[in-house]
Amino acid sequence: MLNAIKRWIAGDQPANDWPEVMAWAQKQGHGFKRAKEDEGFVLDGSVAGRPWRLEWGPPQRAYITGHELRLRMELQLPSGLQMLVMTRALMESLERETFERYTESNQTLIDVSTPEEMRWLAMFPKVNFDIPKPVRSHYAGVAADPVAAANWVDAEFGQQLVNAAADVLREQPPFVLMTLRGRVYLRLQLEEPSPAALEQIIQLFQSAAAGALRAANSMTDTQNQEWPTTASTAWHTDIMPEEPKR
Repeated sequence: MLNAIKRWIAGDQPANDWPEVMAWAQKQGHGFKRAKEDEGFVLDGSVAGRPWRLEWGPPQRAYITGHELRLRMELQLPSGLQMLVMTRALMESLERETFERYTESNQTLIDVSTPEEMRWLAMFPKVNFDIPKPVRSHYAGVAADPVAAANWVDAEFGQQLVNAAADVLREQPPFVLMTLRGRVYLRLQLEEPSPAALEQIIQLFQSAAAGALRAANSMTDTQNQEWPTTASTAWHTDIMPEEPKR
């Protein structure tokens, strides 16, 4: 807020209004607004009557540097549906970090302040997703219920993962897709939020959301029962509030 006031007093304009993103968002029917202190932007959209929210700006996770793209959608999924897919390079990095953190400190319990992404790697079994062979080495995942997770990635979702591996995720940047507390979340290290990159990630996200609903429908009543919570805070709303101050 202080930086924004200083710029206003000095008569400075925001360094970037993202005109290409604004034009693309308007054409797609998405809402667009700058985030607080002009450090990013927010897009609001919907698919099949379900709203989603996209934020691009300063990172909320230590494993992401530069700028972070975040997407979330409320799906009212069963609480036991806890699934995760990420770039394999990120999984290997987080596994090393988790191992070093707890062996060097002689801790025997995982700190609840540790992000779910890291805790799940230690808690849940890995999943062999049915994705095309050329990109199997590109992604890795875990889930509380591997059977439900297998139903998550269908042909459409798998094809979107293939498309992303050849383009926006080609260099295996930090990338996470997960279902948690009834929602589906996406995080990606993305320095240049071009319309093409945003469109590809939104398509991937929407396929993941559709797959999560299908996986939820495949779960039995027993599987739908409450799991012990592993939650800290997956999405901090204080970074980019619903109505960013200008």
